[in-house]
Amino acid sequence: MSILSQTYIYEIAALLAATCWAFGGLVSSAPSAALGAIGFNCVRMWCVSAMFFLYVMLTGTWSTLDVAQAPALFISGFIGIFLGDTALFLTLNRMGPRRTAILFSLNAPASVLLGWLFLGEELALIQVLGVSLTFAGVLLAIAFGKRKTQLHHWENVKGALWLGVLLGLVAALSQSVGSIFIRPVMQAGADPVAVALVRCSIAALSLTALLQLPHKQFSFASPLSGKTIAQSAFSAFLGMGVGMTLLLFALRGGEVGIVSTLSATTPAILLPLLWWRTKEIPALGAWAGACLVVIGCALIFAS
Repeated sequence: MSILSQTYIYEIAALLAATCWAFGGLVSSAPSAALGAIGFNCVRMWCVSAMFFLYVMLTGTWSTLDVAQAPALFISGFIGIFLGDTALFLTLNRMGPRRTAILFSLNAPASVLLGWLFLGEELALIQVLGVSLTFAGVLLAIAFGKRKTQLHHWENVKGALWLGVLLGLVAALSQSVGSIFIRPVMQAGADPVAVALVRCSIAALSLTALLQLPHKQFSFASPLSGKTIAQSAFSAFLGMGVGMTLLLFALRGGEVGIVSTLSATTPAILLPLLWWRTKEIPALGAWAGACLVVIGCALIFAS
């Protein structure tokens, strides 16, 4: 048993990270709808920043950052976290957890394409196939992912479908751009949690400033309550605290391609969770689309 656990501990950690993000999507749905995407994301960012700050102060990893890295940290935090997460929760409020997860999975092919376009990274034929399969899986899951008999409000699209898809694409693309800018910082040996603290703090400050604008779209949809703050804090802890920590642990000792693929299984893991939560069996198109996304990611990250 000990040999088995040592052999697969990093792969298990990657799967647990994907599971945390799947649960996080369900946990975030209620407070995001109650507070609005911007208000919820602001509370969430301050909560996770406080968690990361405590860790950095206890471990002293702040010294791994360099002043020269400030522009990359700012751009990555502003685009990847502020814009990306805000678009993500706007998508969640419009499209529900299942469609949001499947749209956000496009950050994998987007990262590959951006690396090819702007960093001169080689794009192998197998990666092109992976990108194509991932896109096909997303289209399949959105177009044929719901049966008429599914009545739960998470399967309803609020507003125009094209706008929800556009927001999901912005979320995925922003995540990819943020990753591109932060890559040199990580390669220089910066502590991941210290980097996350800076990025999340930039997002928290930007969201706080956005909430000061005199327009109802840039305000809390409802007053803060102990319940919504607790739900937001739990979402932050589950997704960015536990989930990201598990992923970093998996990447430390596991094979990058395998770990990246396993951590991209969130759309597939989410389906049985939705079945359990809503008591409605997801449509065949949802299962097929999620499977194609996982297979596509496996090809993208194949070494």
